[in-house]
Amino acid sequence: MRKKKKSLTEVSALGQYIPMSVHKARRVIDQIRGRSYKETLMILELMPYRACYPIFKLIYSAAANAKHNKGFEKEDLIVWKAEVNKGTTRKKLKPRARGRSYLIKKPTCHISVVLKDISYYEAYETLDNREKYLPSNFRLKSSGEIWDKK
Repeated sequence: MRKKKKSLTEVSALGQYIPMSVHKARRVIDQIRGRSYKETLMILELMPYRACYPIFKLIYSAAANAKHNKGFEKEDLIVWKAEVNKGTTRKKLKPRARGRSYLIKKPTCHISVVLKDISYYEAYETLDNREKYLPSNFRLKSSGEIWDKK
């Protein structure tokens, strides 16, 4: 398994084995992807789905991680990545008539949320002297429509 590079502007939270279907959680996640932190919390509070509460807790936890571990302001956070993966399925046997049993399947899912601090990029855009923030193999002056590499 490859190790992910840690980004300076991203924080994440992961919820595993959440007892709900992947489809039900994805229905909510698709509504909040790319939105700001405050807008996301407002949407999750007002949506009538059962999947909103665990996702709300994950977003809140990721924002607390950003505030405590990296010192980001909550107003500058956006939901950068949000994905739902299928987890294990819990199986139970329900006794039925004549000594038979039916299998009851309880699906679980894993939800991961990545928040990104956009204040870094806003500060980058306002600077006149951007060359020191660019990688060393890029030139700021362009000879054509796209940027040249050295």
